[in-house]
Amino acid sequence: MLKRTLALASAMALSLSATLAQAADVLKVSAIPDEAPTELLRKFQPLGAYLEQQLGMPVEFTPVADYPAVVEALASDRIDLAWLGGFTFVQARLKTGNALPLVQRAEDARFTSKFITANPDVQSLADLKGKSFAFGSVSSTSGSLMPRYFMLQDGIKPESHFSRVGYSGAHDATAAWVQAGKVDGGVLNASVWDKLVANGTIDSNKVRVFATTPTYFDYNWTVRGTLDPALTAKIKAAFLALDPAIAEHKAILDLQAASRFIETAPENYQGIEEAARAADLLK
Repeated sequence: MLKRTLALASAMALSLSATLAQAADVLKVSAIPDEAPTELLRKFQPLGAYLEQQLGMPVEFTPVADYPAVVEALASDRIDLAWLGGFTFVQARLKTGNALPLVQRAEDARFTSKFITANPDVQSLADLKGKSFAFGSVSSTSGSLMPRYFMLQDGIKPESHFSRVGYSGAHDATAAWVQAGKVDGGVLNASVWDKLVANGTIDSNKVRVFATTPTYFDYNWTVRGTLDPALTAKIKAAFLALDPAIAEHKAILDLQAASRFIETAPENYQGIEEAARAADLLK
């Protein structure tokens, strides 16, 4: 009886220890580097302060060098919460088996990519045949995967259609390449394009949109599957509570290019997984 009692106590202690190991003293947050690191940090700071207030714990933002690094950080429990593109989420879900998408912007349920050029003779992708073209990161949903998928559906294979295909690494870099004449055309996500035009980074008199993709699901905030469920629920509630009618909240939402946040689920990204397999980006 004593041995059984000690064994039970030991098992309970191990279970409690494992549970405590999954609790976060500091909420560690990261994001895919789809824009310059300084811009990512600027956009996150007010949101991070809001989350600290809502969760009652410190929130720390950790930038990463590239898209795969976010997936690895989630898989190794080095970060708790990450801003992911749809394809990066699919990769994280497949690698971890339990990465959980919590919320997405309302805009992410019907996201698009914009094809841009500074060449006045280009009116369609057909006009770019034999010319140079830029995607963003190879792991970007809106800067590579989905535009490529839609091009393939239209019978356009980028590597044979364009004279040269480049990868800028980020949406704002793609726009800069097009504006500088480094490439004849490129594609980036609609949200970043709108922001670059609004803040004057891109001169819309020189660079213009000549085509837009069909809609698809894209970005979300994802937590590691081993995070304390109670904390996970609080994080989701904090995002859903952001109200554009409240000035402080609207400032946060504006920086996130969001009208509001809505719940999301893994099944929303099944189409992106299928597109990635069709493009031979998942084995």
